[in-house]
Amino acid sequence: MKQSLQLRMGQQLSMTPQLQQAIKLLQLSTLDLQQEIQQALDSNMMLEVMEDESPTLNEQKIVENKVDTTDRISSEGSQTDLPDELPTDSSWEDVFDSVQMGSAPATGNDMPDFEVQRSKAVSLQDHLLWQMEMLPFTDRDRAMAMAIVDSIDRDGYLSSPAAEIYQGLIEQLEELEEDEFCAVLHRVQYFDPPGVAAEDLKGCLGMQLLQLPVDTPFRTEALELVQHHLDLLASQEIAKLIKRLAISEHKLIETIALIRSLDPMPGRAIEEGKSEYVIPDLFVSKVNGKWLVELNPDIAPRLRVNPFYSGLIKRGDNSKDNVSMKEHLQEARWFIKSLHSRNDTLLRVGRSIIERQTEFLEHGAIAMKPLVLRDIAEELELHESTISRVTSQKYMHLPNGVIEFKYFFSSHVSTVGGGECSATAIRAFIKELVSHENPHKPLSDSKMAELLKEKGINVARRTIAKYRETISIPSSSQRKRLL
Repeated sequence: MKQSLQLRMGQQLSMTPQLQQAIKLLQLSTLDLQQEIQQALDSNMMLEVMEDESPTLNEQKIVENKVDTTDRISSEGSQTDLPDELPTDSSWEDVFDSVQMGSAPATGNDMPDFEVQRSKAVSLQDHLLWQMEMLPFTDRDRAMAMAIVDSIDRDGYLSSPAAEIYQGLIEQLEELEEDEFCAVLHRVQYFDPPGVAAEDLKGCLGMQLLQLPVDTPFRTEALELVQHHLDLLASQEIAKLIKRLAISEHKLIETIALIRSLDPMPGRAIEEGKSEYVIPDLFVSKVNGKWLVELNPDIAPRLRVNPFYSGLIKRGDNSKDNVSMKEHLQEARWFIKSLHSRNDTLLRVGRSIIERQTEFLEHGAIAMKPLVLRDIAEELELHESTISRVTSQKYMHLPNGVIEFKYFFSSHVSTVGGGECSATAIRAFIKELVSHENPHKPLSDSKMAELLKEKGINVARRTIAKYRETISIPSSSQRKRLL
C-alpha cells in the first residue's frame, strides 16, 4: 500500500465555549445553578454580586438609634464607660442596656431562621432505643434487643426473619437458647408503635389486635380473620369469609372495619423524613383577568463586572497579569450573558406554556390540552432539545401549587369530533369516575371506556388500564368494598 497526502475542503459545525456554557446553564436546576454561580464568583475576580446601594428604611432606623444612644448620658456617666461601683440596691440591668449586654436590637430585617428551629428528624430506631433505655434489661438481653431493633426497617417490619437473627446471635452470646431470644423479641414487639418488629402483615395486625382491650367489639373475630383468612380478605371473597367465620354479613362488616382501623405500616408513623423544599423558577399569577408570568428574582443573584478590577486593565500592555485579567473579564462577560440568555429563554417558554394551558389554570387537570415539545419549539423558533433542557427540573409557582414544567406536556387521544384530548385530562377523568363510583359495585375498565366515549373521547380498555395503573388505582375487583 502506497502512502500519499490528500487535501480536502469541508464545513463542520463546532460548539464555541460560549455556546457550551450557555447550554450548561440552561439545563441546570435552581440548586445546581446557585452552586455554579457561587463557583464562578469564587474563581473569577471580575464577577461580583450587585447590591442595592440605597439603605432600607430599617437600616436608617438602626443608624438613627445608634446616633441617639451614643449621645445619651445617664446620671451614672457615659454608657460606654464602666463605673467603679454600682449604686446600692441596683442590678446590672438597671445601669446597662440589654443591647450592650450582647443581645442585638430586633430589626425588621431579622427574620427567624427556620432551618435552625427545625428539630432533628427522629428515626424509628431512635424511638425504639429510647424505650429500651427506659426498661430494665440485662446486658445479655440488651444485646439481643439491639440486634432486633437494628434489623427493623422503616415500615416497622423485621428485615430478616427472626430465625436468622437468632442464628447470628448464637455466635456472639454463649449458650443462647431460642426461648430466651423469643422472650426478648416479645418485649420489643410490645414497644410503641403497636405492631412493630413483626415478620409479616399477619403478625403486625395480630399484635395490634392483641394490644386492644379484651372487651373491644369484634376483637375475637378480627383475630381469627387475620390469623387464618387474611388471603380471603385481600381477594374480597365475602361469601367464603362468612362461611369460614360463621358470622352474619353485618358482623363481618364490623370486623373488617376494625381491621381497617389498624396500621399496616406502623413504622411510618414515627419515621419523619426531612422536608425537601422546591424553589420555583417562575411565578404565575392572575392580574386584572390575565395570567402574568414572572421570573423568580431569588433563583440567581444579580451579577456585574467589578468596576475596580476592570479599570486596572491597561490597553496595549501584554504583561502576564494584565493578560490574565483580560481573560477573567471576558469570561465574566460571557457568564453574565449566558445567565441572561437562560433567564430569557426560561421566561419565554413559561409564557408560551401558560398561554396554551390557560384552561388548566381555570378548571384544573380535566381541561389540560395535549402539548408536546415540538409545539413550543416551533412557536419560539427553537430546537426541541433546547425546550427539553428548559423544562427539565424547572418548576412554576401556580395559585394551586408548585408544578414541574414537564407536567404540562402529554400525549393526545382523538375525540369523536375530530379533536384531541390530553392524557393528563384522561387520567383526571378516571380519578373523578373512581372517586364517585359505588364501592359495592366499582366501575370496570370497559365501563369507564364507555363513559368516556359518551363524553366524546375514544379510549380503548387497555389504555384505561394503563392510565389507571400509572396513577396507582387498583382494579375494580380490588376496589370492591363492603363498607
